[in-house]
Amino acid sequence: MSYKFPLSHDSWDHQEKEAIMKVVKDGFFTMSTRVKKFEEEFSNYIGSKYSIMVNSGSSANLLMVASLFYTNDHKKRLKRGDEVIVPAVSWSTSYYPLYQYGLKIKFVDIDLHTLNYDLNKLRLAVSNKTKVILSVNLLGNPNDFNEINKIIDKKDILIIEDNCESLGAEFKDKKTGSIGLMGTFSFFFSHHISTMEGGMIVTNDKELYHILLSLRAHGWTRNLPDDNLVATKKNNNFDEAFRFVLPGYNLRPLEMSGAIGSIQLKKFPQFLKQRRKNAELFLDKMNTYDDIITQKEIGSSSWFGFSMVIKKESSRTRKDLLNILNSLGFECRPIVAGNFTKNDVVKYFDTEIDDDFVNANLIDTHGLFIGNHHLDMKKAINSIDI
Repeated sequence: MSYKFPLSHDSWDHQEKEAIMKVVKDGFFTMSTRVKKFEEEFSNYIGSKYSIMVNSGSSANLLMVASLFYTNDHKKRLKRGDEVIVPAVSWSTSYYPLYQYGLKIKFVDIDLHTLNYDLNKLRLAVSNKTKVILSVNLLGNPNDFNEINKIIDKKDILIIEDNCESLGAEFKDKKTGSIGLMGTFSFFFSHHISTMEGGMIVTNDKELYHILLSLRAHGWTRNLPDDNLVATKKNNNFDEAFRFVLPGYNLRPLEMSGAIGSIQLKKFPQFLKQRRKNAELFLDKMNTYDDIITQKEIGSSSWFGFSMVIKKESSRTRKDLLNILNSLGFECRPIVAGNFTKNDVVKYFDTEIDDDFVNANLIDTHGLFIGNHHLDMKKAINSIDI
């Protein structure tokens, strides 16, 4: 079905296509100098020392979790069975790496307005077993990191960020993704910038950066600098060619994705400016509907999309709202994956579910979102009549 107002729009022009053709002309397609250049540019933009590009945001989440199993810093090192707190609303690959590495997953309800953690529930969930809080900045909206830091004050608990939906968001003058020990980003077609498929991990921790470099490419030493914190390299390129030191993957990005990323990142400030203009129009429009909850901005959101949650006491149903929006030409989706604990896959997790997830359930049954774009959406937003 073709929609007048789809969830996402192509943000490429001749520049991205020309960048691809330059890579084709050079004839070297796996990650190389263009990927490295994009990583350096991304670090400069985000404000982190190190950036590691991978083939997707999902892979970024996987490597972020994996790296914590191999650090020599015992305050940061994870082991199977350690407890990780997660929000009940997020995407599947926020959770899967935790399952794949044998971690205990503790779900916490979300706030109906911010769509991030219910901070009171989070406070109650933190225990002496908690090792990590995964902060998912949902639909462009930062978590309240001031409150999260108060909750974990004087506790050896790590904060890592799934920032795949929130490139450009800021909290207290820091860009999200750079606030925790590590943060991840996605460059999928529908996200803030697009490199075909692609993702990034950022950190200020040098050892974790070196671990990530090795894990990204087979767990070998070839991509490590000579002076690194993972393995002493031999002064012999032949011996180092196939030397494996960590149980890694092959999650390398393509060189053309790095080339595209550099161009998209230059365009991004204007993309972000337009997304925020669209958000102002949307929020002003939705103020006329007192039975619809829109997302409350924490810090400065990058407005991935526009959520609508029907209040429980409203007489309207999500099906009614969906039918109206579809008839107006809007493509709609559930709010990420709704209450993820309802999914059959959770039976495989080592998890603790002792909550009724009131807010996550309401979002699951009464919520949806429409797309936000880098283009002017005044016409689309003015057409909303629900």
